[in-house]
Amino acid sequence: MPALKDFALKDCARLTDRVAVVTGGGSGIGAGICRAFAREGALVAVADLNPEAAWRVAAEIEAGGGRSLAVPLDVTDAAAVASAADEIERTIGPLEVWVNNAGISRVVPFIDCSEELWDAVLRVNLKGAFIGCQVAIRRMLPRQRGVVLNMSSQSGKTGASQYAAYCASKFGVIGLTQSLALEFAREGIRVNAICPGVVFTGLWDEQLEDYARKRGLAVEEVRPYLEDKVPMGRLCTVEDVAGTAVFLASDEAAFITGQAVNVTGGLVMD
Repeated sequence: MPALKDFALKDCARLTDRVAVVTGGGSGIGAGICRAFAREGALVAVADLNPEAAWRVAAEIEAGGGRSLAVPLDVTDAAAVASAADEIERTIGPLEVWVNNAGISRVVPFIDCSEELWDAVLRVNLKGAFIGCQVAIRRMLPRQRGVVLNMSSQSGKTGASQYAAYCASKFGVIGLTQSLALEFAREGIRVNAICPGVVFTGLWDEQLEDYARKRGLAVEEVRPYLEDKVPMGRLCTVEDVAGTAVFLASDEAAFITGQAVNVTGGLVMD
């Protein structure tokens, strides 16, 4: 986590006073998006299944001069998501940006993928995005304004071995994004997806040994192995993804909807 002294509001903020919700905002990419949004002047609801993680990110933002609210949230519980959205609107204002970032991933050979694991990944990554989209759009429609960002992946563009459930969920997120973008384009609501390459966060830490073993690599060989595949010669960072999210949430992207934007250093180009 960056030191508090590194957090500073930008002079020419692009999201001033906009209320933004980021699911999975307590760590990794989600936390990076929360910080970036706050630096751009947004009022950020840090939503996470882990209340302490959400509170830490919100407290960091507040200590650095930003405005934030910690929200405990299970994205698979539709009633809880709707209730949280209502509380956010009562507390800090009408929803204008909603980021469906919460997700899980497992490296499992397809033959060994249980129904329970399949259901768990699809429930969080795809059903969670569906619930978040529905809750957000219902509240944006009366104001005819809003932005929804769905976190897909390079694995939502091209399949990856031993990631069947994850790939299925992230391909599904892109389909959901395109459908909603078409349905609500004339209602003032933009819906886009972000497709990052590999980002070394806590999610990757949890599966690193599995990945190495199933690819026949030593743990220390995994990062160079992945970097060598990327034309730009490095892995995606949290900051790369957060910067893309800020742009897509801002008025600079006012004519962009239904897109699945690659943040892959050239590894994926379609």
